[in-house]
This record gives sequence, C-alpha cells and structure tokens, in this order.
Amino acid sequence: MHRSKLSRSILLALGLVSAGGAIAADAGTAGTSSSGNAAAPTQLDAMLVTGTRASNRTQFETLAPVDVFTKQDIQSVDSTDLKDVLAQLVPSFVVQRLPMADGQVFVRPATLRGLSPDQTLVLVNGRRFHRSALLGNRGAQAADLAQIPTSAIKRIEVLRDGASAQYGSDAIAGVINIILEDSPGTEITAGYSQYAQGDGGSRDFSARTGWTLGDYGSLALFAESSNSDATSRTRQRPDAIAFQAAHPELDVPNPVQRWGQPELESRRVGFNLKANASDTLELYAFGLYSHSDGVSDFNWRNPDTTTGAYRTTSIFPGWNLRSLYPVGFSPQYGNTQNDLQLVAGLRGEITPKLRWDLSASYGRNAIDYSLDNSINASLGPDSPTSFDLGRLTQTEKNANADFNYEWDVAALSKPVNVAFGAEFRQETYQVRAGDPASYAVGRGAAAGLEANSNGAPGFSASQAGQWSQRSKAAYVDMEVPLGERWSIGAAGRYEDFSSFGSTVDGKLSARFAITPDVALRGTLSTGFRAPTPAQLNTTSTTQGLDTRTLQIFTSGRLSPSDPLAQLLGAKPLTPEESRTASLGLTWRTELGLSGSVDVYRITLSDRFSQSASFAIPAGTPNPLGYTSVNYFTNDFDTTTTGVDVVGNYLRDLGAGRMTLTLAYNYNQTRVDNGSTSVATNETQRVLFEDRLPEHKGSFTGSWDIGAWSLMARVRYYGKWTDSTGNATGDIYQQFGAMTFLDLAVGYRINEHHSLRVGADNVFDRYPDEATFQASRGLIYSRNAPYDTDGANVYAQYRLTF
Repeated sequence: MHRSKLSRSILLALGLVSAGGAIAADAGTAGTSSSGNAAAPTQLDAMLVTGTRASNRTQFETLAPVDVFTKQDIQSVDSTDLKDVLAQLVPSFVVQRLPMADGQVFVRPATLRGLSPDQTLVLVNGRRFHRSALLGNRGAQAADLAQIPTSAIKRIEVLRDGASAQYGSDAIAGVINIILEDSPGTEITAGYSQYAQGDGGSRDFSARTGWTLGDYGSLALFAESSNSDATSRTRQRPDAIAFQAAHPELDVPNPVQRWGQPELESRRVGFNLKANASDTLELYAFGLYSHSDGVSDFNWRNPDTTTGAYRTTSIFPGWNLRSLYPVGFSPQYGNTQNDLQLVAGLRGEITPKLRWDLSASYGRNAIDYSLDNSINASLGPDSPTSFDLGRLTQTEKNANADFNYEWDVAALSKPVNVAFGAEFRQETYQVRAGDPASYAVGRGAAAGLEANSNGAPGFSASQAGQWSQRSKAAYVDMEVPLGERWSIGAAGRYEDFSSFGSTVDGKLSARFAITPDVALRGTLSTGFRAPTPAQLNTTSTTQGLDTRTLQIFTSGRLSPSDPLAQLLGAKPLTPEESRTASLGLTWRTELGLSGSVDVYRITLSDRFSQSASFAIPAGTPNPLGYTSVNYFTNDFDTTTTGVDVVGNYLRDLGAGRMTLTLAYNYNQTRVDNGSTSVATNETQRVLFEDRLPEHKGSFTGSWDIGAWSLMARVRYYGKWTDSTGNATGDIYQQFGAMTFLDLAVGYRINEHHSLRVGADNVFDRYPDEATFQASRGLIYSRNAPYDTDGANVYAQYRLTF
C-alpha cells in the first residue's frame, strides 16, 4: 500500500522506521556483528524517541541509558495502575502504598533513582503531562501516572539521566515517555484479582480499537474501568481493647479503624489521532480523561480520651457526642478526581532535511475532598456529620514549536542532527473553600471543643485563591557523528519564569564504539526543578495521631510568604538545581545477550522540603488550633550515587523462545549540608537518606512455546528505615530486605482468544511488623516501598480481532 512522503518522514523523525525504511518492530533483526553476519536480535535494537531528537537512533546507539518496555512487558504485570507496572519493571522506580495518609492514599508518590517524585518528568507521546493537584511527600507536586490507562500504551521509554537542558523543569532524575497505541485492531480484556486473605477484590475491564484511515492516517480509541475493594491488615488498637473492657455494655467494632488500600473506582477513556492533510502536512491529536472515586479510613477517636470532641459544656446543654458516636468514630475520607489531558498539533517538512512541529496542550487535574462520619465539635448539635472539604485544581497550558534539521557536513560521513525550538507554559493552581462548617470555629471552641471537621479540616476562605506562573524557554540540541566510532551531543536551554527569574542549563554527551557491539557512553549535565504556584502560595492543615500520647495533633503547613512563616524564618523559594555525571558500558552479542552498566552521581542543591515544626509563638492568634506549624523551604543539599545494571538474554529453547531479564539498581543519597534547621530536623534527614531501599532488583524469565507462555519474576528490595511521624519525638525502625516471587501462565486458545492466570507474591510473604506503630493497630508500615497485603491471585481473559 502506498505510504505518503510525509508519513514516512514523520515516522523517520519519531524513530518508528529506520533510515533504510525498516519498520521499528522489525528493527531487532537489523543489528550486525563484528564479523559482518546478522546478529541475533536483542533488547537494545528498538528505535527510540526519548532522550534523542535524531531520526534513527536505537536503544543501543543512545548517548544516555534508555529502557524500553513493550506492550507485552506492561501486560505481564497484573495492575491497571501504571505506577505499579513501572515499580515492577524499572529497577530504580519505587512507589509506596501509604494507607491512611490523606490524599496520598489516592495519589501515591513514585520516585526514580530515590529522588523526589516531582524530579522526574512525565511525557505522553513526547508532550509534557500535567501535574496532580496534590502536594504530597515533603510538598512534592508530581504528575500522577495512575491517570494514564495502561491498556492504551504501546510502549514506555524511560530515560535514566538528567535531561533539563533538553526538556525543561523536573527532568532531574530522568524522563518517562508514554507512547500511546496507534495500531489497527481491537483488543478487549476482562480480569479479576483478589488477595489470599479474601479481600481487595479488583474487577478490571479495558477495550481498545483502532483503524487506519486509508492513506490518510489512523485513529485509536481507549476505555478502561477498575473497581477495587478495600483491604485491611489491622489489629485492634490496645486503647480500643481497654475501652471495650471499661464499657462492656457497648459493642466496639474490631478493628475500630482499617489500615489498607482504599475502596476505589476508576474510569478512563482516550483517543489518539493522526491525519495527513497533504504530502507534507500532518495533523495529530490525542486526549485522555479519567474519573475516580475513593474512600479511606482515618484514625479512631476514643470517647474516653478525645476530650476535644467529647467534652460536655454548658454552652450546649444536654448535648454529648456520645449520643451520636457512643463507641467513638473513624472519619471516612473521600477523594473524587477528574483528570484531563488534550494535545493537538501540526507537523511537516520545509525540506526533506528540515522538519517542524507545532503543538498546544491543555492539562487539568481537579480533586474534591469529602469527610463522612465526623463532627465539628465546636458547633455542637448544629454540626453536620458529612463535609465538603473543598477542591484543589492544577491547570497547565503549553505551546511548543520544535524544529529538526539534518545538517550535511562535508567532513562527516553522517549528517549532524540539529534540533531547536521554543516553549511557553502557564501553570495555574486553585483552591476552592469547603463547606463553612468544615473550617468554622464555633462558640463551643471557647470551652475547649475542637473546631473544624474532625479528621481533615476543610480549606477555609482565607486559604482559597488562584495563583499562576508563566515560563518561556528556548533550546538547542545537537548530535554530531564523528566518524564510525565517536558520537557527541550538546544541548542548552534558557528558561525564564515569572515567579523568580531565569535559568540556563546545559548537557554534554559522548559515545565511543569500542567494537560494533560494545560501546562506552557518558554525560555531564546541569538541571533544575522550578517551584510550582501551589508550593509558592498555598497553606494546608492536617491531623495525625501521636503514637506516644495517642492524642490527635493538628499541623499547619504555611506558605513561605505567610507573615507567621516569615517570622519563623521562611524565605522565598528558589529552584532546585542539579549537576549529573554518568558513565556507562553497553553491549550486544550474536548469542542474543545484551545489556548495560551505568554509574551516576547527582548533586542537588537547595532541595525542596518542609521545615522543622515550630510551636505557635505566645500571643499569636491560633483559630485553627495548630499544635505546630512548618513551611516549605529550600533546605538541604544532597548527593546521590548509584549504578544501574540491565541484562537481557534471548534464545530459542526447545520448540519455544526464552527471554531472561536482569534489572538491578543501587542508589544511595546523603545529606551534605543545609540550613540551620538540619540540626533540629533529624526526621527530614532520615527520610532523605534511608526511607527507600538502597538496593532494588528483579530477575524475570519467560518462555513462549506454542500456545503457552510461562513467566516467573523474582523481586528484591533492600533494607530501609521508617519513622512514626509524631508531632514531637519521632521513633525510627529499620526493616530488613524482602524478596517476592511472581508466577503467571498464559494460554492462547486461538488467534482471537487467550487466558492468563498468575499470582504476585506467591509465597504470601510479609515484611517485619511495625512495632513502633502497634498503638495505632497498624501491623505493617504504611510507608513500605512494596505491597504489604500478601499474595494476590488473578485471572485475565483477552479477546483480539
């Protein structure tokens, strides 16, 4: 069938065909060995579009390490949450469950190379994906990968290298580029999974269909739904046992609160369109929309000790909260999210050597919070028991102009690739106030009854508002082939932000082919992450339980521009800045063995964090009843060193095909120095250095034989340290290493129907118990870098046509 001139040039630019015209899916057979014979296909021969703007760069030829995960790799993991998929596939990628951690239960923090979640840039089809509206761990505001339907993904490319000079803010740890499916055909998948303890049942359904529009382009549509039940890994709290003994006439629930995954329903839809307007002009567009509803437990309120809620007072004669909640109460925290990403653009060529791409994007994440089974005790009998806590909204608008020129230089055998362009971005953050009752200070407060909705105070009118930040950027990115063995690259980027000024970053790269199948590569780069409007301007209030006193405490996180924060030492936020150096060796062989080893060092200055907690100064108005307050600050300087090891082995085994994959990461972060708060903020230092395991790895083996496919994966996590998060007097506990085994079996009934069954954590292994949290009924640490719910068994049916 005829392919238009533009279609081929666009595919060439994106790396989907080779310079010789071979489709990328067949590129695995294109490698040649030093002997001149066709080398066995390896995992390093896939064409790339991430980390390089050259038109025909393979994974083996890149100047920096890039992992490529195919649709089959993604489907080998039983989860519709992309974060869980990447946690099993990428050795330096870690995601936490965080039960009962406010909004982080639903927007879980994910880290690459142990850095902050918002120090990894997320792209979809090469375009920046917007951030979540949630400010999570230590104030990080990152993109929520869970909003992207896994069934819509064609492949994932993960650049494990600093790339701010190429892509802008956030690309300190690396870049994750999600490439959406665009191929014709239909695929429908239905699955069910459940934990061995009988809870956490998940019903998943996805459908994708695609068409070729003759010679004029393609269209793909996606739909996905997931309905997950809650899990509980909980023991009855000791104070609840004592309360039951003291009140035998009452029937106290066992347990009084639940530690585990939330109840969650998600719906996701999307499209991916490409249309040829002429031989030299293509229109493209894609969109993703997601809606989710979830509910999670909060800490139990003990009627005998929660005096701030259960106090009786003459202000409300005859009113006693025991009549409403005689056995105490555990507030139910609700989260409703609506997420939208739309991108449209035009691309074409001025000459066969000069291509252009103009695009615009709109991204929006809105989170509505609610609280049920609660009270604003200061309102007494007038208080509702359900509250609208307000809404957080992150909106981003981007406009990009990108150009790519293949510059023929007489002295060089291959063209110099010169990419250049400009970007405009606007971020807007909005806080909508909740119900007045959710933040009201009622007349009962004068008698010691706690104000605000108990469990999670709503956003008040004084916290509500809208803030924006604009940035303009220009970049140039060159790759120069110096003969058959040497390639070098250089990139520079200038970016100016309306909130704090400009920054300039650069990157140098080099690759030397020792033989046609063995090469050295290295990079030096600087990077940055700009503070967001939310981090610059917003305040929040959270409540927690002190594991020593079992009393609820209320913490306030203030804006750095807040007068009280400035009185306590807050200063205007500045960008985090990084310097990255990496050196690696990559290889492939005729025997199907390929791999790479890359060592790296990342130094970060002015790292973003929360300050130490401060008591409210005497005489300062405290209407929200803060136990302590803190603020965002550029606090620490750190150095992260590590090594990534990736190995692949493909060979025929009997009548089938065997694939072995080893992925290992060692990553160590150390605090070098910081502000004067370092001495008084030991918790933050421990979290930076020891919260995540330094060692993480996996070994996966698969064997496809006839209609059968077998998969076994061993996952390893090294030791790590956790803290209680108390308002004062944190307690630490070190957890040992863990190893998990996952197994799966697939059977292809015919060309249209297939089945797959499997189990994650086959041996139902659990980590050490969190003894320092036993007073809360928690069995396993909620900050674990892996699932702590035990074995999970699943079955999938897939229909393709």
